[in-house]
Parts: sequence; structure tokens; C-alpha cells
Amino acid sequence: MKNIKAIIFDAYGTLFDVNSAAEKCKDKIGNKWENFSNYWRTTQLEYTWLRSLMTRHKDFWKVTEDSLDKSMKVFNINTDLRAELLDLYKILSPYPEVKETLKLLREKKYYKLSILSNGTPTLLDELVNRNNLNDIFDDIFSVEEVSIFKPNSKVYDMPIKKYNIKEKEVAFLSANTWDVSGGGNYGFKAIWVNRNNAIFDNLDYTPENEINNLKQLLEII
Repeated sequence: MKNIKAIIFDAYGTLFDVNSAAEKCKDKIGNKWENFSNYWRTTQLEYTWLRSLMTRHKDFWKVTEDSLDKSMKVFNINTDLRAELLDLYKILSPYPEVKETLKLLREKKYYKLSILSNGTPTLLDELVNRNNLNDIFDDIFSVEEVSIFKPNSKVYDMPIKKYNIKEKEVAFLSANTWDVSGGGNYGFKAIWVNRNNAIFDNLDYTPENEINNLKQLLEII
């Protein structure tokens, strides 16, 4: 991959494990914890897309709360767990290889490294700081700057304008196929982090590169 000036990462599901909050409560939730967690995540994403289409923006934290409330009703989860699950969501665990890979990229110094996420600035700052990644990133871009969620092109515009670079000079990584398609159709060189051997969506984009974990980025960048 040539002529890359910025490496931009999605946060949720790419750097940080969105299932780690529910997993830490699995003894209280029971064996349905993973299905519940996946439903919470799916509902959360659906709400971001629907709110963007309706132009009824709420920030990502409020969307996370709303989608949790529905998910807890669907799976009959004790509402006493609500506060605990939300607190754990604020400090999601990174995937095992993330810290080492990011530090190796940072040592190269000739790339801009940033996060581009649906998350609020407060949520993202806490995630980065609690996981000791605060010296890694040049910028953390939040959709709150444009008040619409991915995959709207206004979101992908932000780093292009900040760094004054071309779309094809960005390597964009996401584990979410719709986000890879969004960034790729925008013009980024999008890389799919396919952690779960999933099938790519049919959204008029096929990524040039697919990796199973972030460490494999070092082999192609």
C-alpha cells in the first residue's frame, strides 16, 4: 500500500471489543449474554442509521442507552444491571494485539494516526486514556463535529480537511463492513478487519485488503 499519509481507525469493534461490557457481566446475565450483547450492538447501529435518515440526531451515548433499554426488555435482563453495563461500556477492553500494533505504528512517525468514530469526544477520550493509548493518536475525530453518523460522507470529510490530504492517501480500518464500504466508496483505501470470518456486504465496494487482526496491518502498510 503506497503513498499513505494517514492511518485512520474506527473505534468500536475495530480497536475496542464491544462485547466486553456484557462479557464482564456474564455470570449475572447467564448463557444468553453473547446473544444479548450482539442484539444491543445491532440495535445501537440501527438507531444511528435511522436517526441519520430522519435527521433526528442524538449523540452516541444516548443512542447506546436507548438501545440497551430495548435489548434488556427483549432478553428480560434485570434492570438493576443497567448502570453497571453502561459503566463498563465506557471502558471497553481493546483487542489483544491493539496496543502493541499501535505503538509500532507510532514509532514510524511518518503517518498521521487517528480515530474516526461515532462515539462522543468524552467517550472516546475515556476509552483511549483508560487503555493507556493517549500518546498514540494525533487526532480523535467524533461525528459530533458534524451531527450525523457514519457512513455519511460528512464524517469521512473531517480528517481530509484537517490534514489537507487526498482521500486515496488514507488507509482506513474498520471491522464493520458497512463502514468499510462507506469509507471505500468515499475514496479511502479501506481495509476490512475481519475478526470473525464474516461475509462482506454487497454495498458497491470490495476492500483491496482484508486482515484478521490489527497486527497484520504491519505486513501491508
